Amino acid sequence: MADEIKIDEFKADEIDLQEPEESQEPTPNPLAGQGDDITPDQDGGVLKALKTEGVGDDGPMKGDTVYVHYVGTLVDGAKFDSSRDRGEKFSFKLGKGEVIKGWDIGVASMKRGEVAVLTCKPQYAYGNRQQGKIPPNSTLVFEVELFDWTGEDISEDKDGSIIKRIITSGEGFDNPTEDSTVQVSLIGRHEEKVFDERDVSFVIGECGDQNVIEGIEMGVKEMQKGEKCHLMIKPKYAFGAEGNKEFNIPPDSTVEYDITLTSFEKAKESWEMDSGERLTAAESSKAKGTTYFKGGRYQEAIKHYKKVVNYLDYDSEFSDEQKAKAKPLLLAGHLNCAMSHLKVDDYMEAIRSCDKALEVDESNEKGLFRRGQARAAMKDWELAKVDFSKVLEHDPNNKAAKNQVAICAHHIKQFKEKERKMYSNMFSKFTAPPVVVKPKENQEDVFATKIEHFNGGAQDGELKDDGSSVDGEKVEDGSTETTEEQGGGDAPPVVEATTESVQPMES
Repeated sequence: MADEIKIDEFKADEIDLQEPEESQEPTPNPLAGQGDDITPDQDGGVLKALKTEGVGDDGPMKGDTVYVHYVGTLVDGAKFDSSRDRGEKFSFKLGKGEVIKGWDIGVASMKRGEVAVLTCKPQYAYGNRQQGKIPPNSTLVFEVELFDWTGEDISEDKDGSIIKRIITSGEGFDNPTEDSTVQVSLIGRHEEKVFDERDVSFVIGECGDQNVIEGIEMGVKEMQKGEKCHLMIKPKYAFGAEGNKEFNIPPDSTVEYDITLTSFEKAKESWEMDSGERLTAAESSKAKGTTYFKGGRYQEAIKHYKKVVNYLDYDSEFSDEQKAKAKPLLLAGHLNCAMSHLKVDDYMEAIRSCDKALEVDESNEKGLFRRGQARAAMKDWELAKVDFSKVLEHDPNNKAAKNQVAICAHHIKQFKEKERKMYSNMFSKFTAPPVVVKPKENQEDVFATKIEHFNGGAQDGELKDDGSSVDGEKVEDGSTETTEEQGGGDAPPVVEATTESVQPMES
């Protein structure tokens, strides 16, 4: 029940319920039982008496983390707890039921720096339960000082890039989810100046279509119908390094929005759809993904291609005819997702998508080629060459694959030659005979010094025992050996391929 707040909700594991020292007589707080009734129902359950005024006009909002010091006593002054005695401020999320009801109500009415005495009747404290040294049905008195508060961090990485503060609570507990259609009112500010004020409807996952930034979309997903909140959004989820010319927002700017979620309609989850609806939804997501891809919005494209996979990955309920339609759609979802990952240099995810595509069609040339490209970008030349070679097994005339095989072979040879030189030098270091420096004429040979050197004793331009030269002249096989810095050698007459040469999209 709402009025039965558990002791752990008051973070009682951090609280040392203390028995007053026997030598001290408890002294009642002079402001106990005094002050204004601040309960919503005006039932006298929480009285607040101001001891020290706070500063500023703003106060903490629901969901904020607040930082306080407090001293808790019974009406007769017997102290049962004190954060001041522990020397550590107490923090909790306001309005989330983490503390007794009297605290959620009382602290929400305070300003920064304010000191107030809250007198909480049993129904706003611990009710008829014994709580440590607190008898059942006790009225409690708390002297509370509010130091500061912070909004709720709703960013994915919890890096403070989106801070949400609730201005007005919404209805119920339901939130918009992916693909929900939402109707919102928004006011955007930068440096106290309004730059965006409108009512707008958009689909979660497609906010960019309505020139709505990602931070707003993430905030809306945390709201209930009718809720109004304030969002502080850093560049990462706002207009980024480019800024926004239409709104006159400079690059790397933090913006603030007041958002009201007027209404929303949730889309069906894939598990709620029948097989026909899932096929239709997959086709729609594929088309949207391709539109985003062609517009260079690769992250949005990835989201939609993943939806295609989500709709079709489990086809046990599909008829044979539906399976025949689903297979090429599923394959296209994986392949196009891989291509989108290549565009944003996310090579591991590109490989995973190709692996999934090849589970559907093990000889698919685009799956093999794109996986080869991802591996080549990660300098895994051996495995990349295997993929490109498999493409040639299916299509011997594929020029792009031939080009990539040559590039891979060149890099593999370079690596092996470099490795050979390294081990050769290491070996010569330990096997070269020592050189004894003879003393000058008429000088006693007392401190003869042994000098060890690398390259088997050969100096620049001199021939080693194997007939080769350390400075890149003739080697044993008659060819000229050069270092990587010097260039040349047997590099194939091809241009290094990049992810820009990916094969066409799946249609």
